[in-house]
Amino acid sequence: MTKSLKDRLIQALVDGKLISGKDLERARDIQSKEGGNLGRILIKEKLISEKDLMSVMSKELSIPAVNLSKYKIEKDCVNLIPEGMARQYRVIAICRLSETLIVAMADPLNIFAIDDLKTLTKFNVEPVISTETDIIDAIDRLYASEDGRLSNAIKNAEESGIEIINTAKEEFDISEAALEGETPPIVKMVNLVIQEALRKRASDIHIESEEDHLRVRYRIDGNLRDALRIPKKNQNAVLARLKIMSGMNITESRVPQDGRFKVRLQKKEVDFRVSVLPTSFGGKVVLRALDKSNLSIGLDTLGFSADTLGRFKDAIAKPFGMILVTGPTGSGKSTTLYSVINQMNTADKNIITIEDPVEYQVEGITQIQANSEIGLTFANGLRSLLRQSPDIIMIGEIRDGETADIAIKASLTGQLVLSTLHTNDAPTAISRLMDMGIEPFLIASSVILVAAQRLCRVLCKSCKGAGCKKCNSTGYLGRTAILETLAIDDKIREMIIENVSVDTIRSYAVSKGMKTLRDDGLEKVKNGITSMEEVLRVTSEE
Repeated sequence: MTKSLKDRLIQALVDGKLISGKDLERARDIQSKEGGNLGRILIKEKLISEKDLMSVMSKELSIPAVNLSKYKIEKDCVNLIPEGMARQYRVIAICRLSETLIVAMADPLNIFAIDDLKTLTKFNVEPVISTETDIIDAIDRLYASEDGRLSNAIKNAEESGIEIINTAKEEFDISEAALEGETPPIVKMVNLVIQEALRKRASDIHIESEEDHLRVRYRIDGNLRDALRIPKKNQNAVLARLKIMSGMNITESRVPQDGRFKVRLQKKEVDFRVSVLPTSFGGKVVLRALDKSNLSIGLDTLGFSADTLGRFKDAIAKPFGMILVTGPTGSGKSTTLYSVINQMNTADKNIITIEDPVEYQVEGITQIQANSEIGLTFANGLRSLLRQSPDIIMIGEIRDGETADIAIKASLTGQLVLSTLHTNDAPTAISRLMDMGIEPFLIASSVILVAAQRLCRVLCKSCKGAGCKKCNSTGYLGRTAILETLAIDDKIREMIIENVSVDTIRSYAVSKGMKTLRDDGLEKVKNGITSMEEVLRVTSEE
């Protein structure tokens, strides 16, 4: 039986005594559990070097190997492949010979990558082999995009236009790493990472300690994307700098910590919530950007359909009752609720929130940070704030029966209560409250609206999904909400009291005009706002 190319490569590695049978078995076991490319696993586990693997592949596949650090790459050829695709497939075009494009690849056996490159460039694609590290370095160096500029700027530690407004420092002796974290190059390096994240509209920055480098990723439109790698030698200083900025204990690296800071960029202020976790290689930091300018002045600018917008306006016009927004983490529930209370934030209303953590700090609203370690739970905090005569209450999340019971009773005694639940759709929120031990008649009397929400990506207006430089070749730029809004009418109240099934309530609501999440998404597809693939992705549970 003829061996496949991959089998020939593996046999060559074993025959050349570059890996042992035991090491190969170990790598295959990791691959079966975690997936991924076997070659990358061998390199990551330090079972073989990148150069040794490149040499064997070159010999067995009869494909030339190229040292990109010494090769003069033709810049005009580089731009024939979009940067997003180059990073995705770990490839870079290095020269052109007539109708043939020579492309350096870490994995020349990836026929899907070669086919995509042929389709995109309209050239014949001839692969040569290089190491993944050299290819990534070349991409960072040669592409004139945000990522390339950022990497070069980081290496040069240039000045950035970002201002840290409140840098909180602990009152104790700091370690050598912390002192290094305050040196100008490190300060500029961290500032540049933050500045580029804001410029690229990232909602989160993930800074992860790997074995031989510090990995930086940005979450843009809901998806994480690689941004750059920071040398391992700078890891301790960068982590210390972030802890100093966030007001954390920089001498503590064994337990998780939370903090926050604020920055100003071009007269715009953005809050960052920071979480640090200890890991095997030194720590992971996640910075969540909380841009108050994203909080709409009113509901009209949230992108809701006319039907959804009307139901929300009817609900918030009521003097008391409960409004619930449901959905998984990251579906925009908090932003929707903040937009609602922002619209109602007038001098004649007493608005109080209890959250864990406080997401956005809004002037004119009393905000309470829940802290279970000191006994300030949602339930206890809710009892206390009710003595403050609130008109509107926002609860970050209803997590237990005690909180649900107090919230519902508050909504029956003159307050408008807004909160979130973790359920897949709107009607299921009713059964979720019942599971928490809330009596059906209390639910029927208090809940006035339930909205299930998802966020889907918006088609890039410059290319309408084809992929361009502006959207980093993704075809999408920004996100919008799709919602399923269940307005509780008298018939549904009867159904709740009679404890009928969720499916029965859903069928009735649809017959009365409720759009499901998918229906609302499909309307946005018809209007050219998003794609069918995106709607199917975010409503896959339906």
